Amino acid sequence: MDLETLLSYEWGIMTPEFIILGVATALSLMDLFMPKSQSRKILGWVGFAGILAALVSLLGLIGHSPESILFDTFRLDSFAKAFKLLLLIGSAMVLLIAIGYEPNEGLEEFRGEFFYLFMAALLGAMIMSSSGDLITLFVGLELLSISSYILAGMRKRSLHSNESAMKYVINGSIATAITLFGMSYVYGLTGTTNLKEMSGFLTSIYNEQHIYLLGLAFFMIVVGLSFKLATAPFHMWAPDVYQGAPTPVTAFLSVVSKTAGFIIVIRILFSIFANAPSGDVQGLPMILALQDYIAFLAGATMIIGNLIALRQRNIKRLFAYSSIAQAGYLLVVIASMSLFMFDTLWFYLGAYLFMNLGAFAIIQHVTHKSGSEDISQFAGLYRRTPFLAIAMAIFLLSLAGIPGTAGFIGKLNIFMGALVPNEGHYVLVSIMIATTVVSYFYYFGVMVQMFFRPAADADTGKVKIPAALTAVIGISLAATILFGIAPNIAFDFLQGNFNQFTDFFQ
Repeated sequence: MDLETLLSYEWGIMTPEFIILGVATALSLMDLFMPKSQSRKILGWVGFAGILAALVSLLGLIGHSPESILFDTFRLDSFAKAFKLLLLIGSAMVLLIAIGYEPNEGLEEFRGEFFYLFMAALLGAMIMSSSGDLITLFVGLELLSISSYILAGMRKRSLHSNESAMKYVINGSIATAITLFGMSYVYGLTGTTNLKEMSGFLTSIYNEQHIYLLGLAFFMIVVGLSFKLATAPFHMWAPDVYQGAPTPVTAFLSVVSKTAGFIIVIRILFSIFANAPSGDVQGLPMILALQDYIAFLAGATMIIGNLIALRQRNIKRLFAYSSIAQAGYLLVVIASMSLFMFDTLWFYLGAYLFMNLGAFAIIQHVTHKSGSEDISQFAGLYRRTPFLAIAMAIFLLSLAGIPGTAGFIGKLNIFMGALVPNEGHYVLVSIMIATTVVSYFYYFGVMVQMFFRPAADADTGKVKIPAALTAVIGISLAATILFGIAPNIAFDFLQGNFNQFTDFFQ
């Protein structure tokens, strides 16, 4: 590739990625030359400023027409811009949680490498959202995954952290191998790794053996990515990793990493399999013919996540199973494949971002001061710190889907999308309603501790809340209430700036 060809590309559409890459490089160099005794929180603030700069540059690209560079390997379409917005907002809030994190083991357990590994993981997620090629999708996925493995084991002297990192690496490696094997089948059938070229080539496949291999590839890709999403029955790593990882890492995995997982699912399934034939007598595309299997995964995930959460005493393990259940709700969106699927998915991931990160900010503060992650540590929180108790209650109500919160609007949209006339997934909707009711028991169990149980130690928790955590809680609280009362603000923004994702298939 000559210099003239390189200069002909419109590199400006990659400005957010270049900013994150530059900041990650700067953070690694700063950490290298800073004195060991100096606090690394300054790196967090530099990273936060970098994410804000990337967010501003992304907002400047919202009106940009769909564009692809580097032989269609990098795409800037409405889908990429909308989901990068969630990734950057979520990452900025996770960094604030990390800045307010003070591990009991001492700062030597949580040094500067967290911040530039975090930026590398964010870069991988952003590359995935704009990928137009299997190779760049896989590179982004591995950049996110490998950084996450290291972040999960950041507390080097904690046995729980070591165990979580080992389980995460083993399960993640197996999932990657299965996904890559499925991708290789698709490449073997089409002779290209470009998603658009694959989609066009697969429409002309009529050989039954080729269709069978394509169906096999579909199953392997879905199974491999199900590990990344922590959907049942591939969820076994999530509770241990959530419990063992530092709380900021747990927050990152529950929101940013999960959003990235759904990004790659949408990119692959709807770019490759939306037009691929299934060999069905009705002539349905493969993704429609096999959507019942996705519905089965959604139902199993909702049931297993919510039922096992009932028995949890560790607050981070409880939120791990809650996260598994939330992945089931999001799979309902994909299984129903309604006309407003992308809008519904984007809104629910946005609502989940705010209510979950706000909850994790409070969890970090309470568990750090008490030295324990047992749910009983929330006992009497309303008497000790009313603001935290009320905020946590609102986040829990939103996670449970109670009216007046963003979580309710998100679940209502999923519910309505799954009840498409003549094609409604009534069994799946029934499971969703039943498991949502089940979730009330463990969410309200935490609220009972906060409002109706006496504190074991009257002085526990009577300390100043770090400013960074206060900011996360305040922003999350405002967004959860605002989008619950006036969801049209989010939908009007979405429809006014992202063309209802009509350019995704172009």
